[in-house]
Amino acid sequence: GDSCWAPQVLAWGLRGLRGGMRAPSLEVHCGGQSLRTPPITDPATNPNFPINAFLLKLHLPTEEEYMPPIRLRVLDTRDFGYRPQVGQACVRGLGRFCCQPHGKGQPHGKGQPQGTPPPASGMALPSPAHPAPHQAAEEEEEGEQEEDEGEDDWWSKFYAAMGDKAKSRWGTNRDKLKIYGCELEALPEFEGLQDFCQTFPLYPPGGPPAGGDDPVPVGEFKGLFRIYPLPEDPREPPPPCHFQQLPPRHPQKCLVRVYVVRAFDLPPRDRNGLCDPYVRVSLGTKTLGQRDQYVPNTLEPVFGRLFEVTGTIPLEKDLRVSLWDYDVVPPDQEIGATTIDLENRLLSRFRAHCGLPARYRTAGPGRWRDQLPPSRALEQFTRARGLPPPEFSADGTAVTIGDHTFLLGHFEGAPPRHRHPGAPRERLALHVLHGCHLVPEHLETRTLYNSIQPGMAQGKVQMWVDVFPTSLGPPGPPVDIAPRKPHRYELRCVVWNTRDVDLQDTNLLGQQMSDIYVTGWLDGLEEQRQRTDIHYRSLDGDGAFNWRFVFSFEYLAAEQLCGDTPLSPSPPLQEHFWSLDETVLKVPPKLILQVWDNDKFSADDFLGVLELELTKLPGPAQHPRDCAPPPQGPPKTLWPWRGAQPPSHISLFRQKRARGWWPCTVQEGSERRLSGKLELSLELLTGREAAERPVGKGREDPNMYPTLPPPLRPEWSFLWLRAPLRALHHGLWRPHRGRLSLALALLLLLALLLAFVYATPGYLAMKLVNPLRSWGFGSSQ
Repeated sequence: GDSCWAPQVLAWGLRGLRGGMRAPSLEVHCGGQSLRTPPITDPATNPNFPINAFLLKLHLPTEEEYMPPIRLRVLDTRDFGYRPQVGQACVRGLGRFCCQPHGKGQPHGKGQPQGTPPPASGMALPSPAHPAPHQAAEEEEEGEQEEDEGEDDWWSKFYAAMGDKAKSRWGTNRDKLKIYGCELEALPEFEGLQDFCQTFPLYPPGGPPAGGDDPVPVGEFKGLFRIYPLPEDPREPPPPCHFQQLPPRHPQKCLVRVYVVRAFDLPPRDRNGLCDPYVRVSLGTKTLGQRDQYVPNTLEPVFGRLFEVTGTIPLEKDLRVSLWDYDVVPPDQEIGATTIDLENRLLSRFRAHCGLPARYRTAGPGRWRDQLPPSRALEQFTRARGLPPPEFSADGTAVTIGDHTFLLGHFEGAPPRHRHPGAPRERLALHVLHGCHLVPEHLETRTLYNSIQPGMAQGKVQMWVDVFPTSLGPPGPPVDIAPRKPHRYELRCVVWNTRDVDLQDTNLLGQQMSDIYVTGWLDGLEEQRQRTDIHYRSLDGDGAFNWRFVFSFEYLAAEQLCGDTPLSPSPPLQEHFWSLDETVLKVPPKLILQVWDNDKFSADDFLGVLELELTKLPGPAQHPRDCAPPPQGPPKTLWPWRGAQPPSHISLFRQKRARGWWPCTVQEGSERRLSGKLELSLELLTGREAAERPVGKGREDPNMYPTLPPPLRPEWSFLWLRAPLRALHHGLWRPHRGRLSLALALLLLLALLLAFVYATPGYLAMKLVNPLRSWGFGSSQ
């Protein structure tokens, strides 16, 4: 059976009509009834209709499948009353527009129809007693130390949302960023951002073109339909109109900020299987983006670019973001593009023009960037939904909206630990807004398409857009999403001494010895390899060097990585000989020191290695006896020191200096054993500090910070031909001095014994004969 229905029509405007329209108007036909809107007098300056809400009374079937379609015709006004038809559309499936009048229960059908704004009485608000999980983030941070926001950036938030804790630095309890895997318009919870008005393509009159091809739209109609039943008793008043609290219909001048973060899954465009993409942003007649700002040799470029452009919406509503491949000889090839309807984002009641941050901050990297503070944004939101305005308490810790009262303590279990938290009034308003299911601070993933291969994805780009009407005042500062740039550092490593190094050679006397020297470099920067001089003839594994290594590198503090960037003194790496640009490699900052035995007529012997990661540097031992070999089996301590308590790891980027003894090891089968000990002093300086305090490598000038004297090496470390007596002395006497002393003592005793034996007969003969007495010298007479 039929019943009386009241279709309400929101005729917002016409977009993109071709052919120079003079005064177009719209005719709506449905169920034998029709209506005509007033013409748009000047579509070049304002393409919206002067009157937007209309009402029809129809007798339509109760079943949705039998409802007739709504037919749209766009007529232009010409001279002499001529009204040609320039576009048409047919809207079928009216069941999606059926709903109940305001305040009369749930919508018609099986749920909320797409595009239907929730009624004022049923607006989704957070429960005063049970805040949403993401709104209780402050409670999750109990026990955490206060974070240094001076080192924070937007990329920490991005990597935390991606689940990369190594690059996010502080995990996921900080400002949250929602990353959507599709376009914002494709999310069901935001109704395609067409909750205020939908876009209906207009096709040329006369049917589809010859050949069966799909017709090309000649323009768009912006509007919405709401169909609800009228009361059966004609004496009852009609229900209120759905389309109330409409936004201004006049064009608005807006500042548009386009943040292009990165792209991935791009198709290769060059011979090496890669491409050199760069970004272009177009709005109306304005195009931003330069071809020399490309990212070389990659299919997953990280742009980190911000584009600011002004435009008048809806006259300039279609934002086009395209990726191009840089070629040495232009023209460049377009990789793909995506188009965003800025008008839908500006008019959507989901507040899609600027995502809501998780926290309210008045300064710092996460400063509030919207034009309206949260309290005014809440007032605007309630006005658009037909709710009473919010009433805040004097201290701003409570707010009442109709029958709902919200307390700040329901959302924050403790005072915020981050800096610049803002007034309680603003924080509470932001918590309430988050409970209204609005668009949060986000990153959308948009698919790129190319006109040469329509319908085939050409990669994806991750980005977001902020739209700020200039009538509301200046917006906050833009978000800095520039890619993280490394800073120059200089590591100065002084090799003082070695102890207990393995002995690999045998001298002429059969003694074990080694000609020790040390080499060092930073991981990933092997081109800067340096080595000390040679300590010859070390018989006990001890060596003295007083030798300075100087390593210059670029370090990305946020990711704790260093790489061979174009700013570093060493030449960058190229993947192929035809590559236009270098390829940057990023590795953790690690110092590698190796101990070697020098050989003249064969390859040098490897004696041991020491690897020190500068961000997790094990505390050095103050004496060489405290260095012990690493334990076998599962490690019970973090570093092989003697004692029950392992030393804590330190970051050389914070401590700046360290000196002591570290053990070097060698691999033997499946185990590592201690093969020596190195006494080092490490000092890390920034590029500016290194320029103010220059030093030379080794013991070269300027020999300062500290001054390195020539090492006092034992005498046996010199060559045999240069000091043979010293070599014999130290080669024979020192290792056999006990035996030699005993032998000398025995020889001395034997000599004394022989002298005694030899002198005894003569002495006895002299005593017996006494020749002095026989000559009378012994008598007193």
